[in-house]
Formats: sequence, structure tokens, C-alpha cells
Amino acid sequence: MKTLTSGELAPMFTLKNQQDESISLEACLAQGPVLVYFYPKASTPGCTVQACGLRDSREDLSELKVTVLGISPDPVAKLARFSDKQSLNFSLLSDEDHAIADAFGVWGEKKFMGKIYDGIHRLSFLIGQDGKVAHVFNKFKTKDHHEVVLNHLKENS
Repeated sequence: MKTLTSGELAPMFTLKNQQDESISLEACLAQGPVLVYFYPKASTPGCTVQACGLRDSREDLSELKVTVLGISPDPVAKLARFSDKQSLNFSLLSDEDHAIADAFGVWGEKKFMGKIYDGIHRLSFLIGQDGKVAHVFNKFKTKDHHEVVLNHLKENS
């Protein structure tokens, strides 16, 4: 697993969101920077806390012109249920074949309760309008992910 680092070009992609609409990174970048955050599975406790933190930070993120895109290997229908239940105000994208997770270098071996399996590593990437990774968020707890992102954005704006 070779994770993208700051300064590298982000892979451009188009994926279906929770409303079954095609969302492209390129189109989002035309509006400003994009936070691409990868999470393992919709409706699990950690992923819910992380998503709700970003939901509640929408106003601050919008002021900084940042679009949020959450990516997981969940199917569109599951993303729709998760988004509706949590009243999420940003796009959740379905990467069922984990091709985009592979391209960003966040798909790989994980260990949980003695079992080894392949899955998404919880990382976030701030992509600048030039299409390059401006920052990689890899040290955070799900409950303070939004604060880590906002602090970084405010310090570097």
C-alpha cells in the first residue's frame, strides 16, 4: 500500500453518490479545494461520529470554499440510508471495487480482533484546486477529525 503524499497529483475520478448521481473530483475542484475522506463502512459507530462531525462543520467548511466527499466501498443504497438517517449534507461516494481507494493508497491489509483482512484505512486528503494533494490527514480520532481539518485549514489559509 503506497499512500499518496503531499505534492502528488490526486487521481481524478467520477463515482456515484447517495442519490445515484455521478460526482467528479474535477468538477468539485472547479469550486475550490476538496476534502476526500475515506471511511471503512457506513452506519458503524466510528464512521457515524466522523460523518456527523463533518456535517456539523458544513458552514465553516463552506466559508473556506471546501467541498467534502466521503468515500467507502458501500453500495449506493446503503450510502442513501446512512445519509438520510444522519441528515448528512455532503456527498458520500460508492467505491465498491475499491479502485479509487487503491489509487489513493488507502486499501490494504488490516487487523481486527486477531483477523487479517483487506479494507480501507481511515485517511483524508485535502486536494488543492491544482489537483495536487495539499495535505494528508492521518493522525486523528473519528470524533475530532472535523476539528483537525478545520484547524489545518484556518492555519494555512
